[in-house]
Amino acid sequence: SSPEISTQQELKPSKSAIKKAQKLARAEKRQQQKALAKVQRGHTIEIATKSSGRSPPVTPSNLSEDVPPVQLAEFSPKMPATTLPAADLLMNGTPVERAVALPPPDSVPPSSPSEDQSQPGLVPLAPLPTIDSEKLAPESGDKHEEGQADSLVEVSYSATQSQAVPSQDSEKAKKRQSFITRTLWTFIMIGGFIGLLLLGHAYMILLVMLCQALVYREVTALFSLRATKPESSDVEDVGGKDPWSKTLNWYFFAVTNYFLYGESIIYYFKHVVFADAQLLPFATNHRMISFVLYTIGFMGFVMSLKKGYLKQQFGLFCWVHMSLLLIVVSSHFIVNNILEGMIWFWVPASLVICNDVFAYVWGITLGRTPLIKLSPKKTVEGFVGAVWSTLIFGVIWGTYFMRFDYMICPVHDLGISAWSHTQCTPNPVFVWKDWAIWKPVAVFLSTLFGRSINTIPYAPYQFHLLLLAFFASLVAPFGGFFASGFKRAFNIKDFGHSIPGHGGMTDRMDCQFLMGVFTYVYYSSLVRQHHVTVGGVLQTIVSGLTLEQQLELIADLKRYLGTQGITVP
Repeated sequence: SSPEISTQQELKPSKSAIKKAQKLARAEKRQQQKALAKVQRGHTIEIATKSSGRSPPVTPSNLSEDVPPVQLAEFSPKMPATTLPAADLLMNGTPVERAVALPPPDSVPPSSPSEDQSQPGLVPLAPLPTIDSEKLAPESGDKHEEGQADSLVEVSYSATQSQAVPSQDSEKAKKRQSFITRTLWTFIMIGGFIGLLLLGHAYMILLVMLCQALVYREVTALFSLRATKPESSDVEDVGGKDPWSKTLNWYFFAVTNYFLYGESIIYYFKHVVFADAQLLPFATNHRMISFVLYTIGFMGFVMSLKKGYLKQQFGLFCWVHMSLLLIVVSSHFIVNNILEGMIWFWVPASLVICNDVFAYVWGITLGRTPLIKLSPKKTVEGFVGAVWSTLIFGVIWGTYFMRFDYMICPVHDLGISAWSHTQCTPNPVFVWKDWAIWKPVAVFLSTLFGRSINTIPYAPYQFHLLLLAFFASLVAPFGGFFASGFKRAFNIKDFGHSIPGHGGMTDRMDCQFLMGVFTYVYYSSLVRQHHVTVGGVLQTIVSGLTLEQQLELIADLKRYLGTQGITVP
């Protein structure tokens, strides 16, 4: 009938209306692209228009008012809304009306793009979880004029990610900034280390104490009662505080340091401690004082037990004592290495650093085979390359520093520095010797170089350097593997943020503790010479003789010196 024909004619837009709709759609598309470029967090919306004849979606102004419009709500604050005919939106081949309940057509007033978005005829589609594809297509009985093509609008609403992935440029900038920060603080640490080395033994001891305090804080912070759930409903109120981690654990830390460093001071400075009347009571009763202090802490722990947290508190008690054993006791041995001679601390620490650096260099250049699952970035090629590099570096590095008395002499005065005049009888391992070459080899070398070569100079310390370098390359890295497994157990990347770009102090000291303990055991077993010293004799006299026996000893000593022609005032 004629009414039906007129209605079909009204549904067919004119060419001018189509061009106008295309222009408007392109403007909206540009606005949407600009808005999406600024959105880095939240949901991601991708609207892509594909058409065979470069024809954008048709806007409601070109369509009949008989079809109720549906408005696509804004997915972000900066993204403009798009109004499209409800009959032309498809969801996986199904019209949107089947997925979204729309009001009856007769109850929806006509709308245009200029009308307010809050009118009842506009239905927001933001709650839809995902619209894979909406196809703007005419109804089955409609025909389009030339120039109007089918349009496909894809709206991807991603809710699987909590934040958007940073752009490639921002990732490169972030990595570059991290590399700069890490490199800068590496040089700061090396410079500070060398500066404290030159200032003297006392400053190096303070550095070790600072490092052990930071490591102890990072490790004990992993075990706290604040995040622990009670074991049962019968729980005592702790007032929202952790009565253990901030008090008793640091008390045990202080007591352990008092005992260990007191032992070192008494052993290495007997001639000072036992000659001072004020320090004498502390020196003679040092161990008893330390035990009494520990007992007070133990009683305090028992009194701090709370119902509902007993298992956690006993677990923390064991945790603290294990930390004291691995951290404070290891630091005590490192301090003893410093007091035995700076070279026994400086060279082993340098070997660990060298091995770490060369393992990284060889790993990124030749690394192909994974070494251990705990550290996926470690490779067999980097490990083997670091072994040989550390051996060569260790011999050269140690041979250079063994020439200085400041590095090889044991400490008798904590006030000395690199600029002080230090002199001592060197340990025999630092004395150069000559190794006689086998006669045929000597003749061959003399003929080859045109001069007599019968001996090769060497120092026994160089053989000790090879053993230290082997340990630093083969065993010390397992301290790092242990720390890696530790971090995986607690699902953390670093132990802390004490050093910018490097993580926590524990991340840098994991291998040093193991190396320091080995160096002290190795030195005290194979290198140290046991001599009778003035401090040792004085300690025996003060602690083993009564006052009358001490006076008798002084009189006998004066009489002996008098027979040697020495006058004692």
